[in-house]
Amino acid sequence: MAASRDQWNSQIGFLLAAVGSAVGLGNIWRFSYMAYEHGGGAFLIPYVVALLTCGIPLLVLEFALGHERTGSAPLAFAKVDRRAEFFGWWPVTFVMFGIVLYYCVIIAWCLNYCIYSFSLAWGSNPDAFFFKQFLKLPKGPMEIGGINLNILLSTGTIWFLNWLIVLRGVGKGIEMANKIFMPLLFFLTIFLVFWALTLDGSVDGVIAYLRPDFSKISKIGVWIDAYSQIFFSLSLGFGIMIAYASYLPRKANITSNAIMTSIMDSLFAIVAGLGVFAVLGFMAHAKGVPISKVVSESIGLAFVAYPQALSIMPGGNYFGVIFFLSLVVAGLSSSISILEAFTSAVIDKFNVNRTFVVSAVCILGFMGSAIFTTHSGLYWLDIVDHFITHYGLVVVGIAECIIGAWLFDVEKLRKHVNGISTIKMPKIWNVIIRFFVPAILLVILAGDLVSELKAPYGNYPWFSIAVIGLNWMGLTVIAAAIFTKLPWHYEYMLYTPEEDEE
Repeated sequence: MAASRDQWNSQIGFLLAAVGSAVGLGNIWRFSYMAYEHGGGAFLIPYVVALLTCGIPLLVLEFALGHERTGSAPLAFAKVDRRAEFFGWWPVTFVMFGIVLYYCVIIAWCLNYCIYSFSLAWGSNPDAFFFKQFLKLPKGPMEIGGINLNILLSTGTIWFLNWLIVLRGVGKGIEMANKIFMPLLFFLTIFLVFWALTLDGSVDGVIAYLRPDFSKISKIGVWIDAYSQIFFSLSLGFGIMIAYASYLPRKANITSNAIMTSIMDSLFAIVAGLGVFAVLGFMAHAKGVPISKVVSESIGLAFVAYPQALSIMPGGNYFGVIFFLSLVVAGLSSSISILEAFTSAVIDKFNVNRTFVVSAVCILGFMGSAIFTTHSGLYWLDIVDHFITHYGLVVVGIAECIIGAWLFDVEKLRKHVNGISTIKMPKIWNVIIRFFVPAILLVILAGDLVSELKAPYGNYPWFSIAVIGLNWMGLTVIAAAIFTKLPWHYEYMLYTPEEDEE
């Protein structure tokens, strides 16, 4: 006897949802900067190698586990081995009560800036406006201060949209939303790129972005960064892709979907980078300075460098509205996937009503986001993000390989995938999942640990790192352990598909 599950209405709906989860804010502001720093066009070599040897194989593994075991991450892992259930609960817990809490606040910043763009409210000093007026950033993370009401209200709006979409389920909610979000995001991005390329100096920016410097790719750090970017960009280790694949019908083209998701995610990052550096090239040209003087990474790019360019760009206010709207859309498509990964896990284990779960989780999520809307919210965001993405996700990625390839039969998974896919996975995939991907992730983990021991992350006080980062991770471990120990609502939920057929 098998429990009924919601299903995608179409293969394209699943693909767009998977792409929507993968394509996020990092595609727009992280990839382009990384390519610029690591050899421009030459960076595509380690990036493509990482995609072929880690990104696609691990994405196929997550799709295969979710589809073959028919369950969210905790259920799928429990069906492999009861001892593995914890590694299903831990990622969906720390992404739900970690990543998405501050991610929704960043989306809220984008929503605020979308409105600010109409009047270019940041004035002549976007740096001071963002850090001092908008965030009211204090000197350190323990100076929490009060809540920024504008940010709290916009964060509430983002949580309401998450609730509205995920409440409607997979077919009527998430699939329908991504059928709107993804075409809209691609259209807005292409529109912005073409507009940016018409600006004076834009070509210089694009050349700086893509000019190959093959000497840089001989450095081991560049290759490690390429693998890290692929791992984080495809939402690997989040439990999302496992949950999404569990909603596929028994006949599903898993390898094609994995390849298409990876290619679309990468192409979006590359194309968005053209627009980013075209604008930076325009700003460098307008100020009469080298590109290196205007390039900024991550949050500084979106909320400081870009507003500076918008202030001197013809039609900059309209460009800004479209740019920040595209960030809101990219962020929402990812946040709903995180919410669904946790929701599906809770429903699988406790058989509770979706409306109750989504409503309760969104209320708790909004309350949890409040700490990131305080004056020191940016510091808290930075520390929590560092620990979750650099340690939590990497450990889970290693655990997934052990569970899929060693506790389970990786050859059985390969046969399952090949039996329903047009593109067949070769036997080398078994070796990649058993040995290569865990080895790469161990190197990334070791590198982060060595850096951490040399000096505290971000030069924050050790006390702040322990109170915020280590305690946050510790609480998610405890919560995941509690979820693991609680009984399943029906024992048959842990039966494998073959046992159900018998």
